[in-house]
Amino acid sequence: MKKKFFVLLRALRVSQWVKNLVVFTAIIFSGKLFDFPILLNTIYAFLIFCLLSSTSYVLNDIIDYPYDRKHKIKRYRPIASGEISLQQASFIVFILTLVSLILSLFFSLPFFFLSLLFILLHFFYSLYLKKYPTIDLFTISFSFMIRAFAGEVASGYHIPIWLTLTIFFISLFMATIKRHAELVTHGTETRESLFRYKEHYLDFLTQTFAAATILAYSTYTYVEKPPQIQTLFSSFITEVFPGFEARKWMMLTIPLVVYGIARYAQLLYERTEGERPEKLITSDVPLIVTIGLWGTIVVSLIYLL
Repeated sequence: MKKKFFVLLRALRVSQWVKNLVVFTAIIFSGKLFDFPILLNTIYAFLIFCLLSSTSYVLNDIIDYPYDRKHKIKRYRPIASGEISLQQASFIVFILTLVSLILSLFFSLPFFFLSLLFILLHFFYSLYLKKYPTIDLFTISFSFMIRAFAGEVASGYHIPIWLTLTIFFISLFMATIKRHAELVTHGTETRESLFRYKEHYLDFLTQTFAAATILAYSTYTYVEKPPQIQTLFSSFITEVFPGFEARKWMMLTIPLVVYGIARYAQLLYERTEGERPEKLITSDVPLIVTIGLWGTIVVSLIYLL
């Protein structure tokens, strides 16, 4: 029983739930992270999107079954290896879809429609859209945008437009990195759309989306003034350094974002590890330190200073 449980967790790709942290964007950057009722709503939304994501992963593994069996790593996935039959996997997709949509309906009607749009997008992606180059990249990016909008609906707070564009471009960047790694490492046998991709084209897209991410984020830090939470520490800073809050201190995080993107690209081109972005984010020490430092500065500027 214990073994079957861990097999199920592998099939649900729990390690990739980290992608759904995008749901917290609205509550973090609106200064409401420690507002308990809003935080609970966002956590609830996060869990629902974890179920929705797992639904899409299992469906994708069902459809990709012939390709995954040829892949030197993916052939060990529960469905490709036969640990979970296609019939069992289909039943899992049905149950997860039903449960997640019912839970989203109890949340709110707008949140339900976003959840439905998310799962339909992934269904069409698994069945059709992933076969077409470039379109598959934008589909992945749109799924991250839906997560971000779900966070807006859950919290009731808006994400600034330049930060929204940052999410859009960085998800395109990471999706392109992943395709590049698949093409270089495994050739064209493991994914149908790879037949139409060329390495120099993916290099061009990677550079374009990396530059667009940096530009969008830099513009956000300059144009948008972070919400100021009144604390004893912030009052002291204001008295000692008049005008402190009016300065563009969020721009201090730009070098960290630039380095993070550069480090991610370095891991791709030196080790061809971009195929599993969740592994890079949670295992590479320089990248972890960069993300941690970026998060610390952002939270400090919004909630402490």
